[in-house]
Amino acid sequence: MMALQDRLLDAHARDDRLALVALYTEAADAADNLDAACFYLTQAYIYALEKGDPAAEQLYRRLKAHQRV
Repeated sequence: MMALQDRLLDAHARDDRLALVALYTEAADAADNLDAACFYLTQAYIYALEKGDPAAEQLYRRLKAHQRV
């Protein structure tokens, strides 16, 4: 299985924004500190908003819980 970073780079190369939502969310879940997690959540949120992905609501709530919006 490809490492998360490689999957992120591949999704960026393909401009697969729906995959980027999932991958950045996965990165946030695996992050070892809050700042990193919120960075990844912000990236996922931006791509979700761009695609009209319903995941945007949950991502927003997660960021708001950490006072990041």
